[in-house]
Amino acid sequence: MQRSCVVLSCLLLTAMPVSSCAMDNFQQVKNRYISSDAQLLDRQGVLLQTLRVDFKERKGEWIKLADISPAMQTALILTEDKRFYEHSGVDWSAVAAAAWGNLWNSKTRGASTLTMQLAGLLEADLKRDGARRNLWQKLNQTVIAQALEREWRKDQILEAYLNMVPFRGELSGIYAMSRTLFEKHPSGLDQVEAAIAVSLIRAPNAAPAVVAERACRLLQEQKLPQYCLNLEGQIRIAFSRNSASYQSGLSRSDRQPGAALHLARQLLSDKERSVRSTLSAALQRYARDTLVHQLAALKDRNVEDGAVVVLDNASGDVLAWIGSSGALSDAREVDGVTALRQAGSTLKPFLYEMAIEKKYITAASLIDDSPLSINTGYGLYIPQNYDKHFKGVVSARTALASSLNIPAVKMLVDLQPESFFQRLQALGLGLKESGGFYGYSLALGGADVSLLSLTNAYRTLANLGNYSNVRTRMDKPLAPVSKVLQAPAAFIVGDMLSDRQARAITFGMENALSAKVWAAVKTGTSKDMRDNWCIGYTSRYTVGVWVGNASGAPMWDVSGVTGAAPVWQDIVRYLHRNDTPVQKRYRPAPPPGVEQTQISYSNQQEASRKEWFLTGTAQSRMTVGNQSWGTPKILYPFAGEVMALDPDIPPPNQRVKLRASVDTGFLIMDGEIISAPAKTKGKPEAEQSALWFPVPGKHKLSLLNEKGELLDQVAFEVRGAVLAPKKGPQRPHAVK
Repeated sequence: MQRSCVVLSCLLLTAMPVSSCAMDNFQQVKNRYISSDAQLLDRQGVLLQTLRVDFKERKGEWIKLADISPAMQTALILTEDKRFYEHSGVDWSAVAAAAWGNLWNSKTRGASTLTMQLAGLLEADLKRDGARRNLWQKLNQTVIAQALEREWRKDQILEAYLNMVPFRGELSGIYAMSRTLFEKHPSGLDQVEAAIAVSLIRAPNAAPAVVAERACRLLQEQKLPQYCLNLEGQIRIAFSRNSASYQSGLSRSDRQPGAALHLARQLLSDKERSVRSTLSAALQRYARDTLVHQLAALKDRNVEDGAVVVLDNASGDVLAWIGSSGALSDAREVDGVTALRQAGSTLKPFLYEMAIEKKYITAASLIDDSPLSINTGYGLYIPQNYDKHFKGVVSARTALASSLNIPAVKMLVDLQPESFFQRLQALGLGLKESGGFYGYSLALGGADVSLLSLTNAYRTLANLGNYSNVRTRMDKPLAPVSKVLQAPAAFIVGDMLSDRQARAITFGMENALSAKVWAAVKTGTSKDMRDNWCIGYTSRYTVGVWVGNASGAPMWDVSGVTGAAPVWQDIVRYLHRNDTPVQKRYRPAPPPGVEQTQISYSNQQEASRKEWFLTGTAQSRMTVGNQSWGTPKILYPFAGEVMALDPDIPPPNQRVKLRASVDTGFLIMDGEIISAPAKTKGKPEAEQSALWFPVPGKHKLSLLNEKGELLDQVAFEVRGAVLAPKKGPQRPHAVK
């Protein structure tokens, strides 16, 4: 109602026509009804998820009378208004009986009809003041009920009443009551559930025993006394569901495993009641079921959590967002798509892309996969391969596809952690610390990343270096595109990641990374098997899968290829299920700036093959001696490093070994030459070094070639008391 029609005087027992008051019609009331739940729709408008956003009361969607079980309608009329279809808003027989009962102080049923009760629900002025309505409210309620009967049909009155009547606690309307107490749609309510429901209308917060007594009387009236058995127990179960739902703040649909709950929480609010997302309902369901099935199979290996995200390569639309394994998890509220987890080997493709882009290596370059220890200034860093074995000299293609750790660390020594860190930031990974903080462990994924950002970084590889943010709602424009990687290098890395033969030395020829279509894919496993990943892309989609435990507990003998990869493989198969044979054989076209050359290896380290190179870098005969590992670079100290003097150590022993990878050149500290020109020209992986006495303050170390041209430069700082060595030269000397 838009306003109350105030009646100054009227006799309660006189049925007199009253002029129509200004009131809303049925459709206006229905249109004004707002559920306490917001709705997340898929890209086609299919309902994916409901999420409660109004916590004043719980109201579900408006239910048509035809979709409410006949048992519920019958029970309501028997209990509240037996002459509903006979009277015109007021049951004068009931009014007379109530008046007589009040006169003799006897207990009778109230005289309010369903129409009068609806008037009380529609009009704010007619709501009860305490336990009972006052006289003026009763008079006005009678008038409004008669007006409703003239303007509305009986079925409309009954439909509106059932959608608006309070049942118990915060539950308002038939949908919220049915879904919460009985976990079913209102169309499925049986006679027992209907009896319980209508018994709550008169006393919504009554104890289970009282509700059972009333429901039993109704069932007996319907000739169904046998259903009174254990009625109180059924009511207690229903009430416990309501209590659990209230405490969690979730409706039944919110608690469904693998639903789009986590994305709904990001997009829906009291102001955003209906959002059309970019998700695909069919893909969302398939990805959910695939993840849950795989995690159920891994239950005995201490695995309970997982997440999946699927991106459209061209648009950046998120097509699937599975944040948790649902009922399998003890941490189902945690969104595995956005949670930060250790990246493992999944960062290696970006390291190789950067090295190829800078022409430090080619895909054919030979790298020695052998034991390595690096002096970091904080101790020795000794990386290991996942299987604890070393493969000897291998090509960069094999090293990346087979996920060898030592070659990746050697590459980062050349590139330096800070420059690689900046590249990862440009790819949107949002690392929390600096490159110096992670050090060389950054090559092996020592940083924490989210599944969403990591999958989008792989999408950048799929798009040959073009980066853009993802999109989750259809009403938003596509994100702007920026160039982060060079297309030729990104293409070569994608070709390396798609090479089944190159990954065979670690994974074998047949494994979960093999797809029926062209796909570039990489797995990763973090320290102590706490996380494993499988991220990869096809010509049209990028799929990311994470499997682990939200608690951080380690899995038992589960790696990326056995944990996450089977999910990835199934989803890729589903995405391309309708492809033609020609589409399945599709391989990305090479961009300008690459060329393919037949190569061979002098010592037959690997079989002859055709290999991709950046234009101008091709070699046909690969030997260890002709490998140019990289450009001249200062290896130690690191840019921005802070050293500290120790007053307990004799000054002559406090020397720092300065190192640079250079085949000809010399080092300069703060403008002073501290090493003679290197005489290692032509030697592979040549290195120049010098001992230097650390002087407190800020310093700049430069690497110059024989012509005096600057090759590299780093700034660092020494802290501590000023120390003067008692013996020995003040100036450092070159170390051969």
